[in-house]
Amino acid sequence: MASAGTWHPLRIWIPILLVPLMAFMRFIPSLVPNGPSMIWMTSAFGPFLIGLLVVPWWVLASRARWFERVLGVAGLAVVVGFEQVICHPSMRGPLPIVLTIPMAIAAFAIGTILFGGTLSIRRTWLALGLALLATGYSALVRTDGVWGDFSFGFDWRWKQTAEQLADEEIRQAGKVAVDEQVDTEALLAALGSAPWPHFRGPQGNSAQTGLRFSDDWSATPPREIWRRRIGPAWSSLAVGADRLFTQEQRLVNEAVSCYDAKAGQPIWSFETPSRFFESLGGLGPRGTPTLADGSIYALGAEGILVRLNAVDGTLVWRADLKAASGRTEPPMWGFSCSPCVDSGFVVVHAGGKGDKGIIAFNVEDGQVAWTAPAGEMSYSSVQRITLLDRGYLCLLSNSGAHLLEPATGKSVHDYRFVHQGYRACQAQVIDGNKLLIPAGMGTGTRLVELSADGDGLQVKELWTSTDMKPDFNDILVHDGHVYGFDNAIFACIGLEDGKRKWKGGRYAKGQALLLADSGLIVVVSEKGELVLLRATPEKHDELGKIEALGDKTWNHPVVVGDRLYVRNAEEIVCYELATAG
Repeated sequence: MASAGTWHPLRIWIPILLVPLMAFMRFIPSLVPNGPSMIWMTSAFGPFLIGLLVVPWWVLASRARWFERVLGVAGLAVVVGFEQVICHPSMRGPLPIVLTIPMAIAAFAIGTILFGGTLSIRRTWLALGLALLATGYSALVRTDGVWGDFSFGFDWRWKQTAEQLADEEIRQAGKVAVDEQVDTEALLAALGSAPWPHFRGPQGNSAQTGLRFSDDWSATPPREIWRRRIGPAWSSLAVGADRLFTQEQRLVNEAVSCYDAKAGQPIWSFETPSRFFESLGGLGPRGTPTLADGSIYALGAEGILVRLNAVDGTLVWRADLKAASGRTEPPMWGFSCSPCVDSGFVVVHAGGKGDKGIIAFNVEDGQVAWTAPAGEMSYSSVQRITLLDRGYLCLLSNSGAHLLEPATGKSVHDYRFVHQGYRACQAQVIDGNKLLIPAGMGTGTRLVELSADGDGLQVKELWTSTDMKPDFNDILVHDGHVYGFDNAIFACIGLEDGKRKWKGGRYAKGQALLLADSGLIVVVSEKGELVLLRATPEKHDELGKIEALGDKTWNHPVVVGDRLYVRNAEEIVCYELATAG
């Protein structure tokens, strides 16, 4: 430590070690592509924790004079505090710990390295000046969350947001006039036979059937039919009677929206005062509406569950999932469950303690009908499945797979398959007696076989594969093989043994859809590209690629007839796919 009246060069070997280590922690997800899902915590909080070591170095071992030490610590606090006063609201919350404080500390440490030989108070002011410049950048930007590799997406704070642009476009376009002479019964009948009534389609497996499509995108690429702005959300689409149903953020309100499938014009929207923003996952709803019995059921990110008239969007009832589950706050990334409508109930994951993990509401009045325990960490959706010729409700959570009786919520089997972290994928039934259970990064995918055991089920593990480790990217099954994202790279494994057939195609954290009758896969990359693959175990066979959306895309695509619908947090676009001759 410096003597009271003497200036000494700073002892800089400690910050020289710490600053590169802070950078290394930030990029660990890129360096460990097959790590566990909780690796985001290393990237998010590692630089902050390493950066904190700069403070005791500065105070105890830097050789700075005592008033320099006080000035440095107090100055850093003032710099960060000032940035938090003037910054965009999206840069608050956990962002100071994740970004602003590490940037300020790193810049201060670099300043001490560069100017440590200056034998005056000027070196401390220069180091604080660099810290101010670093935090000045974060005061000029806003964030829409992270990408799949945990890198932040930033934009200048004065640039119009996606929701502002969407709101302007909707106001300019107006709404399609609802024909007062519309045959409501005919419309309801068409809605009742919807080809894509809920998340991941009629079978819950993101598979299209009924038409065969061309595999030659060089000769007949997807033809854009329409494109429009849409508010932020990670929702997919439900489709019925030439109507698209989705969710989006409209400024201070969450909206359940209905669009004309042929032209993309808005038909109706129902808005609820709610605005969920999380610094990693971004803004807006997460779930996908469910179309059933002429109604739309939708769950917002803050837990508002609504039943709406699918014809005109009028409210039938509303329920509060937080109140029903005893939670005071939504889950970390918001309520993400797409409603499951079955046996007269609307069933969602709530993540409440005790027996309030899963909650069923009566479709008629929205009152709680039954509750059941489940893991607290799940961003998956309850789904109806058929095993051994019997219907069950299935949910994947951090503790494993939960199988319930649809009418009562009674647990039939809780299969333990622990995954440390969030779970955001759906199970798939194989051959009527097996369940394919994706877990997540670092854990992999498991196939189990079920057999009857009195009123319950016996479950036997067949294999667990770390060659398929999806994150929040659902898997596809076709002709005895599994296709999907092994972290950020597309891959194929055998359904018989879980062994890798091939791995190729760097589409980051996108989503995929199976054109089952055509033996083709449509991948929507995280960057918004549309990619056509052949569903073959022989090799990664990319048949075509086009630019579709211009920003982060995590939303599941939908194909109905010869129309492909894709959306992200900014746009929705409709393409016509060429059919096979």
